[in-house]
Amino acid sequence: MPGSLVRSVVLFTAGWFALGVSGLAQDATPVAKTPSYEVVSIKPNKSGRNSTRINSSPGRYVATGVSLKQLLESAYDLKMQGQILGSLGALEDARFDIEAKMDDETVEAQKKLPSKEASEQRRRMMQALLADQFQLKLHHETKELPMYALVVAKGGSKLKQADPNDTYANGIKGPDGVSRGGMMMIERGTLTAQAVEMESLAQQLAQMLGRIVQDRTGLTGKFDMQLKWTPDDMRSAAGADNGAADTGPTIYTALQEQMGLKVESTKGMVDTIVVDHVEMPSEN
Repeated sequence: MPGSLVRSVVLFTAGWFALGVSGLAQDATPVAKTPSYEVVSIKPNKSGRNSTRINSSPGRYVATGVSLKQLLESAYDLKMQGQILGSLGALEDARFDIEAKMDDETVEAQKKLPSKEASEQRRRMMQALLADQFQLKLHHETKELPMYALVVAKGGSKLKQADPNDTYANGIKGPDGVSRGGMMMIERGTLTAQAVEMESLAQQLAQMLGRIVQDRTGLTGKFDMQLKWTPDDMRSAAGADNGAADTGPTIYTALQEQMGLKVESTKGMVDTIVVDHVEMPSEN
């Protein structure tokens, strides 16, 4: 969520929690059961710190100081305030340390899936974990909420088309240690991407800006990108220390100056989840 974590994250452009829902006819072939985590440990975090660490690696999900709200946002691909309705009760301010592990068979099976299908399967595994451990019950509703449209700014795009022959030998590396196209890395105040589509940029901006971002640029193909800005909390701190000191551009200004893009406020119909029931998990 915006400004909440100081961390480096390497992302596959398909996204860890990409949301996809498909309807089934009555005579459709039954869908195979979604794998579940083999080992799950959940303990209350008693550190008293308001910080979260999440480490997702092949076959494992480890989180320290994570809230139920953050788990819901990840598991259901929620990108903005207002997408969680209903009451979390006593769990509103609770934080947890969670470790979940897949069995070897599931890990190997996911390696063979397209990245988007694998990420969707992991997201559904997290939904199953919440239902089992937190006794979570919810339903979906559609509401009109504020969002952003990503468009080309006046003067045109400044993005660089990716070279399809570029192997990115010195670029961002995946979990396997290999650098390739289709990767994005987010650090504090920096976004770097190699051979990614505009939809991937829109998805990442949504995570950082706290609103759904729709790609309306009309730009096709894959791009190499670099974006540098000063996060709001760093701007506030610098302003307090140095008065009207130059603290660098906001992410909105950086988008326009460095990429030739901008976000415009709009509204749209958004999927929300309504929490009907949730319980404190048993410590295990």
